[in-house]
Amino acid sequence: MNRIAAIAVHTFKESVRERVLYTLVVFAIVMIGAGLILGGVSVGINQIALVNLGLSAISVFGLLIAVFIGISLVWKEMERRTLYNVLSKPVARAEFILGKFFGLVLTLVVNTAVMTAGFYLVLWYEKGRLTAADVAPLQAIYFILLQLALVVGVALLFSTISGPALSALFTISLYVIGSLLGDLRAFGEQSGSAALRGASYVLSVLLPDFGALADIAPAAHGELLPASRVLAQSLDAMLYGIVLLSATVLIFERRDLR
Repeated sequence: MNRIAAIAVHTFKESVRERVLYTLVVFAIVMIGAGLILGGVSVGINQIALVNLGLSAISVFGLLIAVFIGISLVWKEMERRTLYNVLSKPVARAEFILGKFFGLVLTLVVNTAVMTAGFYLVLWYEKGRLTAADVAPLQAIYFILLQLALVVGVALLFSTISGPALSALFTISLYVIGSLLGDLRAFGEQSGSAALRGASYVLSVLLPDFGALADIAPAAHGELLPASRVLAQSLDAMLYGIVLLSATVLIFERRDLR
């Protein structure tokens, strides 16, 4: 655990050095601009628009970090040949992968926490106060973090197989398909074709449902999801995360690094 934690902290520091946190500046500009533009809109519509925009911005900026840093986590270490120095020490390949994963997740958590603080600051400024209904966006942000953790797992998996360009293409493609799983299932049911219905079912089983983890509409209206749904989606995300990390470790263990 100490070795995994050390790699995770190093990955976090490296992400900071690569100016990842500059996305916070862009986020701040977006939120301040939104507050100024929406200042003259009625309070109810203003709040819904701000929550939608704020949560969407948190999701998009987090996704960019997860993809474009995740795809280079392993490849960059191999390209610089620093990986060989790490693995020459008493560090297992599985520990290296887990450390990289948790390091980038830590980066996303810190980044998201700061953006969340900025989001609530703008919301408080626009409304003049915060109410119990304003807790709902926190639930949506929790789901966004689960989604981003899965994206990191996908990006890390592909980074052990191919270079950054193909890894980015595969990760984004899988994310788009996973975001459309609900529509694909509905299309399969309505098509009347057994083949399409079966294909949509297989995809829904094999791929994480990113769309279900990015539903911000209830939060925009101050609605909390039932605890049963929160628990079910959390367990699903954990299961997919374990599968992704296990597959990544298995591939990395068998890869010839010479």
